[in-house]
Amino acid sequence: MAAPLSDGDRRKQISVRGIAGLGDVAEVRKSFNRHLHFTLVKDRNVATPRDYYFALAHTVRDHLVGRWIRTQQHYYERDPKRIYYLSLEFYMGRTLQNTMVNLGLQNACDEAIYQLGLDLEELEEIEEDAGLGNGGLGRLAACFLDSMATLGLAAYGYGIRYEFGIFNQKIVDGWQVEEADDWLRYGNPWEKARPEYMLPVHFYGRVEHTPDGVKWIDTQVVLAMPYDTPVPGYKNNTVNTMRLWSAKAPNDFNLQEFNMGDYIEAVLDRNLAENISRVLYPNDNFFEGKELRLKQEYFVVAATLQDIIRRFKSSKFGCRDPVRTCFETFPDKVAIQLNDTHPALSIPELMRILVDVEKVDWDKAWEITKKTCAYTNHTVLPEALERWPVSMFEKLLPRHLEIIYALNQMHLDRVAALYPGDIDRLRRMSVIEEGDCKRINMAHLCVIGSHAVNGVARIHSDIVRNSVFKDFYELEPEKFQNKTNGITPRRWLLLCNPGLADIIAEKIGEGFITDLSQLKKLLEFIDNESFIRDVAKVKQENKLKFAAYLEEQYKVKINPMSMFDVQVKRIHEYKRQLLNCLHAITLYNRIRCNPSKSFVPRTIMIGGKAAPGYHMAKMIIKLITSVGEVINNDPYVGDKLKVIFLENYRVSLAEKVIPAADLSQQISTAGTEASGTGNMKFMVNGALTIGTMDGANVEMAEEAGEENLFIFGMRVEDVEALDQKGYNAQEYYERLPELRQAIDQITSGFFSPRDPGCFKDVVNMLMYHDRFKVFADYEAYIKCQGQVDQLFMDPREWTRKVIRNIACSGKFSSDRTITEYAREIWGVEPSATAIPPPNLPRN
Repeated sequence: MAAPLSDGDRRKQISVRGIAGLGDVAEVRKSFNRHLHFTLVKDRNVATPRDYYFALAHTVRDHLVGRWIRTQQHYYERDPKRIYYLSLEFYMGRTLQNTMVNLGLQNACDEAIYQLGLDLEELEEIEEDAGLGNGGLGRLAACFLDSMATLGLAAYGYGIRYEFGIFNQKIVDGWQVEEADDWLRYGNPWEKARPEYMLPVHFYGRVEHTPDGVKWIDTQVVLAMPYDTPVPGYKNNTVNTMRLWSAKAPNDFNLQEFNMGDYIEAVLDRNLAENISRVLYPNDNFFEGKELRLKQEYFVVAATLQDIIRRFKSSKFGCRDPVRTCFETFPDKVAIQLNDTHPALSIPELMRILVDVEKVDWDKAWEITKKTCAYTNHTVLPEALERWPVSMFEKLLPRHLEIIYALNQMHLDRVAALYPGDIDRLRRMSVIEEGDCKRINMAHLCVIGSHAVNGVARIHSDIVRNSVFKDFYELEPEKFQNKTNGITPRRWLLLCNPGLADIIAEKIGEGFITDLSQLKKLLEFIDNESFIRDVAKVKQENKLKFAAYLEEQYKVKINPMSMFDVQVKRIHEYKRQLLNCLHAITLYNRIRCNPSKSFVPRTIMIGGKAAPGYHMAKMIIKLITSVGEVINNDPYVGDKLKVIFLENYRVSLAEKVIPAADLSQQISTAGTEASGTGNMKFMVNGALTIGTMDGANVEMAEEAGEENLFIFGMRVEDVEALDQKGYNAQEYYERLPELRQAIDQITSGFFSPRDPGCFKDVVNMLMYHDRFKVFADYEAYIKCQGQVDQLFMDPREWTRKVIRNIACSGKFSSDRTITEYAREIWGVEPSATAIPPPNLPRN
């Protein structure tokens, strides 16, 4: 941890966090002491650091509560259209610092805590990350919640309160070992249980068609208990809600067993129900067709839709009496955004409620459903698409299966009328896939049941239109849109890189915090020598701080003057950490071959988790750690090259490493990464990108100019051409001596002397089964890395490019993304008007 500021330095530090008023500081101190008093139990007089953290968290939360209540009252009075963002993942990270930033409290808290003889940063480090997501998709949801609150939208995030989030990663002898993430062990000061809104969710049972309509009976009931977390906007007094559901067994769960005398067994069986919200499935871009996962997906959808309809029907704050009974206006008051296909069951569930429960006519219900729902596609990888066995639906959700069959029939009748005799098109477009195992294609269900379908970067949305959903696009082109992803500038600039935020604010004011496009004003300062020096100085300070953190936490010593070359993301073959690893080996071999030659010193840092069942991803981690072991202990290499695997990469570690990075690696095979958002975080924090023309890299290059990124390798059309011709890894292996040397070293056990055959699966994959064509881009990548070295030797020119990248990163704010969703999909307008704070009258 960085050394605390001296008293003099603290007094001089005036930042975008604002100057703390003495009244604010005194109030925080008083509140902190009051909470600390109640936190300490009677038999303990000495407070622990965790007691201090909880006292501070409750102090900050006090500032949220009044705003939270007022925001909800404001919505009930105005009755705006409400936005419901449904996601199986919300990767929130820590909440304390983000809340202080958004409420403008950080300096007051910092000063108050300092006066009490404590260190704010140390208290922040005690908070557990809320790791309720795997990677990009879950973190995007978190950024979107921040932006929706900042833009004054009446928005709600709905998901699952997993008892265990994404596993903690330990590296033991170079291998990934998973540990359960017991993030709730000490309690969560940010959530509020709402048992009064508990709702039943039904599973199994059978369907009866009666003269009074369809009835789903003999079901098993699980209760959904809501926990609400406040989501503050930036300095606008808006506090929205993220509502996460936890599964509870009803009191009579399985108590028929009790009547047979096995009361103990019956009570123990309650776990079966409560397992639904026990653990996050740790797969990113991979579909695992387990019944528990389908239960999770229906659980969140069923509870959420009941909640949405209750809120639609009653319009007064705190009132539950139905005011609206007609569903005609439902799409005018409700927008449901499906974050990938995981909440796809919203479509048949909304149909079930409208038709079976509310007795709405089938065609009218279908029109309402389509107008209400919109679908975001996050991946083009076939193994990631959800395709559920019909047999599983039949058992778990029999009524939904009937509805899906009926919807599919309507859809296919329409296609058949438009394309008579085109049987192949009917097969391609069906929601039900025929075959050995009949399956439901959830992406097709989402497309037919939504009024808008979007990809998450321009190149990805083009692939969605021209390839993944080509037939659907031909049928309804007006449905398809692009919404390039973004990141929140509050967490990913202001919070994690205050030094950079300060020097930007000095030059262009603070407007960029809520309008990131204002960073364009920095283009005036690209040749300003003092600004160039300031930017370089902030980067160097961040590097020194991160080097100190690595030494303290990981016992790793690195050269803070070296180039920090960083690739942090989930470990996956398509993200090509192997290409990065081959570059490290190539550099190593060059140094060994010519130790007296001068080399640009580099610290290559790779971090990320592998899905526990993904063998190749785990082998990739083992290879990286083994290569690092050899390179880092070779006296010939010294400080010229280090390879570090960053253990347990998570949001709170990203906040430290991203501001310290010089080079950001975004090197997926063209056409495989839907967007990426890490690439945007690095760009706004002043790292230069080495990358392929994939995902949002394309738009980053467009904004900053391709010459200001290090772009290499095949484009989408080159990959397609290579597929046509047939990719032969052997050709590259034989033609490129440095590549051959690296592969031979891996094969021979040079990096695994105790187990020479350790990496045979990796080599076999690269040589004969590599879908992502690592060797095809190797030569261009190595050459491009040479250009990186050249530029790094000219610090002034490097920093000028950094400033240009920062100045051109404004497009990649989630505020811009959400504004586009609001106007073009949800039909609502963001509001810049702040809600009056709780201490002022509402009118």
